[in-house]
Amino acid sequence: MSGELRRSLGTWGGSALLVGTMIGSGIFRTPGPIAANLQDPRLILMLWLFVGVISMCGALTLAELATMLPQTGGTYVYLRAAYGDGAAFVFGWLYLLVAIPSGVAALAVVLGEQLLGAHSAFIPVAASGMIVFLSIANILGVKLGSSIQVLFTVIKVVALAVLILVSFLSGRGDAGRWVAAPSGSLNWLGVMAAAQSVIFAYNGWVYVSLVSGEIREPEKKLTPIILAGTGAATLLYLLANLAYLFVMPLPDMKGKPLVAVDAMSLILGKAGGGVMRACILCSVFGALNGIILAKARVAYALARDGLTFSVLGKAHPTRATPYVSILIQGIVSIVLVFALNDPENPDRLFSRLTTYFVVVEWLALLFAIAAVFVLRRKMADAPRPYRTPAYPWVPLVFVAGTSVSLAVIVGNACWKKDYSPLVGLAIVIAGFPVYWIWRRCSRYNPLPKGDAP
Repeated sequence: MSGELRRSLGTWGGSALLVGTMIGSGIFRTPGPIAANLQDPRLILMLWLFVGVISMCGALTLAELATMLPQTGGTYVYLRAAYGDGAAFVFGWLYLLVAIPSGVAALAVVLGEQLLGAHSAFIPVAASGMIVFLSIANILGVKLGSSIQVLFTVIKVVALAVLILVSFLSGRGDAGRWVAAPSGSLNWLGVMAAAQSVIFAYNGWVYVSLVSGEIREPEKKLTPIILAGTGAATLLYLLANLAYLFVMPLPDMKGKPLVAVDAMSLILGKAGGGVMRACILCSVFGALNGIILAKARVAYALARDGLTFSVLGKAHPTRATPYVSILIQGIVSIVLVFALNDPENPDRLFSRLTTYFVVVEWLALLFAIAAVFVLRRKMADAPRPYRTPAYPWVPLVFVAGTSVSLAVIVGNACWKKDYSPLVGLAIVIAGFPVYWIWRRCSRYNPLPKGDAP
């Protein structure tokens, strides 16, 4: 395999990657659909807080795993160390066929919707163009990809902060809306749909671990990057929802594609709404760049360990980027955009993509965070620059909360006769016999017992 990845990411680049991928389209795109499904502002705020607490518990645990095993591949590395090659192969199989292409495709589709309108027939073309552009940028060098990430992360954080401050200082709000009585009866299907939207919005806090092998002094820098980044994004999410409700009654949010634009338009007029719309485009663009940068490292790490085709483990000899992995990731994502597109209902493409990958991605997270229990025993003497506080309760909260959330998403999808989460789970199960075949038909690097990968 040619070339090696270099440790060229610093604290700012790593923080921008985490915050920039976590704050993408969710906080801007989901409040309208959430308001349509759930008419109780108290429950809405509780959902955002609940998933935020789960994510923070996951981040607190992730920091221990990432500093103990600071290698490219992140979640894959922890699964391999804790459960062995079979589980690592299935995770990689899952990422290559489901999580990576659908996650990239979903954000690219949001960009296409914002540029062309939600009902345009050319959304797949625009989405594909964005994927191609950012894939090339990340092949040219991790520093270029990181610079793009820092710039667009600053734009989105400033935009959210301004929205929050302007809303609270406008003098046009009503804090009583935070605890207002629901405008309709409680509908558990609505609660489940709203929960799925919130979980999608919180996706991304784990991605910085995928590039641990390219962060300088990871033992020192990963903990503050993970904890500060996840904490900042969670705080911004909660404050943004308080700001939305402060400025707009919940019934007025129902079905709005971008509540943030409507809120700024109410306060600052059309000009304010236009600026916010441009900032949302920057936010989604930055999140898409971060996902393309981070997720290609999973296929690279698998190939380096002999658990997938060796060509995916090639690093560019001069750019030091996993260029083959990035190329294949981009091609598969574009194929998925067109494969799941319904020309008669182009506005359904985003929801089909997100439902497809959210369940399997969080399922992988569930087992990755639970790996801390296994590795506390299996690698008891390994250096741990950081230890999860309040162990074992913090990871237990994540495992329990995530299990409930996944059950809610699958139940909601099946009730609507959308079986895409079950398709994703079937792909997970199919990975085990494929691993058995792969192990016998190819050469791979077995993990020595008790050793880190």
